[in-house]
Amino acid sequence: MQSYLNGFRPGDPRVSRAEGEVEGELPDEVDVLIVGTGPAGLVLAAQLAAFPGIRTRIVERREGALQMGQADGIACRSVEMFDAFGFSEKLLREAYWVNETVFWRPDPADRTHIVRSGRIQDVEDGLSEFPHLILNQARVQDFLLETMRDAPTRLEPDYGLEMIGLDVGAEGSHPVTVTLREVATDAERTVSARYVVGCDGARSIVRESIGRVLEGDAMNQAWGVMDVLAVTDYPDIRFKSVIQSADEGNMIIIPREGGYLVRLYIEMDELDPGERVAGRAITADDVIAAARRILHPHTLDVQEIVWWSVYEIGQRLTDKFDDVPFDEVDVRTPRVFVAGDACHTHSPKAGQGMNVSMQDAFNLGWKLVAVLEGRSARSLLHTYSAERQSVAQRLIDFDREWATMMSAKPSDAADGTGPGVDPAALQNHFQQQGRYTAGVATRYAPALLTGAGTWQHRADGFAIGERFHSVPVLRLADAKPMHLGHVAQADGRWRLYAFADAEDVRSSDSKLRGLCTFLAESPDSPVARFTPEDADVDAVFDVRAVLQTPHTGIAPTDLPELLAPRKGRYGLVDYEKAFTADPRQDSPFAARGVEATGGALVVVRPDQYVAHVLPLDAHAELAAFFAGFMLDR
Repeated sequence: MQSYLNGFRPGDPRVSRAEGEVEGELPDEVDVLIVGTGPAGLVLAAQLAAFPGIRTRIVERREGALQMGQADGIACRSVEMFDAFGFSEKLLREAYWVNETVFWRPDPADRTHIVRSGRIQDVEDGLSEFPHLILNQARVQDFLLETMRDAPTRLEPDYGLEMIGLDVGAEGSHPVTVTLREVATDAERTVSARYVVGCDGARSIVRESIGRVLEGDAMNQAWGVMDVLAVTDYPDIRFKSVIQSADEGNMIIIPREGGYLVRLYIEMDELDPGERVAGRAITADDVIAAARRILHPHTLDVQEIVWWSVYEIGQRLTDKFDDVPFDEVDVRTPRVFVAGDACHTHSPKAGQGMNVSMQDAFNLGWKLVAVLEGRSARSLLHTYSAERQSVAQRLIDFDREWATMMSAKPSDAADGTGPGVDPAALQNHFQQQGRYTAGVATRYAPALLTGAGTWQHRADGFAIGERFHSVPVLRLADAKPMHLGHVAQADGRWRLYAFADAEDVRSSDSKLRGLCTFLAESPDSPVARFTPEDADVDAVFDVRAVLQTPHTGIAPTDLPELLAPRKGRYGLVDYEKAFTADPRQDSPFAARGVEATGGALVVVRPDQYVAHVLPLDAHAELAAFFAGFMLDR
């Protein structure tokens, strides 16, 4: 990490200087009011807390922070995002790592018993530098709350406040009026906001207030879930397990953090159409008994139930994630948004709910910053619903297919052709969906923020519309081995990763040098047009270069000034803009299919998704792309 740019100060460098309006009593007017402190709400709050010029507040009806969360799966993509917030190392140290998944099926010799039938690597090699993790949602939220407290605004949630009303006015700088009720006293007050984001769960009051409805179907199947401390002779209790029994139902075992805790998802009763699971009065003992029957002949002695619940499988989705009707998109811009469970719900077994919800917020956060800081027009905010609603639809489709397979009996035919689900087919389906469960299958279609694939062949491994797939490099200035993607922070900046052409960057014929000259000097340059005059040169566009010259063959002083810029109050040189290949790793050019002769420019959004791939000398195309949604300074 970098620190001390504007002077040394003692203490933890991860704690930012307090700036702007530091945490205090909830004001009457805010720029952004977030409702709900679930994963989506806190990701959004942690992102906005970094901007002292934006007055952000987050309200929660509970009296304090979450102590025990229901979600626990953290996809590889989410860990990549958390690295941008600065706490991936804490997650990696504390969480359970899902390394392999095992599959169990009825024993052909005695179908009342189960037997292991398969074992696969949970995340395929090379998919991400981070693993699939399991950690209590409450701990994830603790890290986000810490990030908020350490930010310049020292943001803390306003607990004990429940939203009971919302009205969007036609005019005014703060047109959204929110009515809040103090849970402890029933006293009411109003807050005016430029924007409101509902992260208040499946029963979202914000969603209801803008006339959106969760629509979908139940699957008429009850499941139990519990976190337990137990003694068992089941040999794979510390592996993620997918278990199909012949007649007693199916189960998923998820080992938890700490080495002893384990989560069980247990198939319970089939429900009649229209029946609610509460009517079955299922008890914790019922859930444990079902788990024991499924595990037979293995034993399960539950010593402590940490948490348990029963739920009905269902998938529901709202048609739009903001307050603007489809037929008014051309004449109105959004003022109210919903994210996470407020706009999509599904079963927990696929482990995607918390992850997709947080990506909703990460997508929206940087766009709010761009609009509120005057870098983009308000119409940019239409892209949030346009991008994320389709992602949620794919999640619903995936979850319905997976939940159907997990609620079906295993086929009793040796060749898998009988009624039910062939256990081998279940394992193959799980393996084929690995990119999805890792969170890296999202691909935004060409649109305002996603370029066409005209030049995709210049860098095949950085698929336009997909998340930036980090690659190992060596930092030029100090030979530090690192991942290129880890330079990105959740700071609202665009990243321009310039992979050098074969010409030496010191030569006037170098396309990389030509790009740096254009960005630094041309009046058509996005850097010149959209960076505030009193800001550092990389305040909006963070330009990084990957050279083909070994680090021993070039010095930082040989680089164009844009790759060794002077910044801050003292004009200190930033030496961390240039990288080369790590001789102990595959070349980043070969690893990501970057054309070595001509190089490539990979344009990456603030939420870590690849927006465009261009030739290094496609200066006009680069300028036109950003001019499509950014405002001149």
